[in-house]
Amino acid sequence: MKQIISTDKAPKAIGPYSQAVVHDGIAYLSGQIPLDPASGQIIDGDIAAQTERVLENIKAVLEGCGGSLGSVLKTTVFLRDMADFPKMNEVYGRYFGSALPARSTVQAARLPRDVSVEIDCIAAVGS
Repeated sequence: MKQIISTDKAPKAIGPYSQAVVHDGIAYLSGQIPLDPASGQIIDGDIAAQTERVLENIKAVLEGCGGSLGSVLKTTVFLRDMADFPKMNEVYGRYFGSALPARSTVQAARLPRDVSVEIDCIAAVGS
């Protein structure tokens, strides 16, 4: 049985999808973009600031699932420009520390609301 997750601590879904779905102890998080949860607006700032906001949003959804960044198994990072990889990677590394999940990173032709980064993930959150 799947459980739909929604938290006010992360941006509301901007389309017909859930922030996350948990099934058999695994959380599948929808992609997060650098939206401020309070205003619903894209934050100002460079790729580092946008990556930080995305990871804060992911952290909030994971908490709503009963997980944490330490429980993340896999992420997919979508970048508008692969030249942003080093700055994104520095922020990403600070958030995950030594609990590094598997990861794919791809350059996307266009992301929602023309942001520079979107990240989704899969995490173990218990049974």
